Amino acid sequence: MATVLLPASLIALFPGISKRHEVPGASVDDLIGALDASVPGLRDRLVESEPRLRPHINVFIDGQPGDLASPVQPASVVHVLPAVSGG
Repeated sequence: MATVLLPASLIALFPGISKRHEVPGASVDDLIGALDASVPGLRDRLVESEPRLRPHINVFIDGQPGDLASPVQPASVVHVLPAVSGG
């Protein structure tokens, strides 16, 4: 199972969930679907209706940028990060 690490900003919206999750799936979309099954509403915070990741959400699989279709290996570490902007 892949390891998914969620940002503190997302954890704050779902009290009681942890930062680290072991999740089955072959793609980022599969992982988000599995997370949403245990944390209802999480997918809506990460994915638009098209479906695609929301503009302010970045996903990295083993340090490489990804999207919903990106493949995930069982030993992968997936970071979900909010976009950072400013000047």
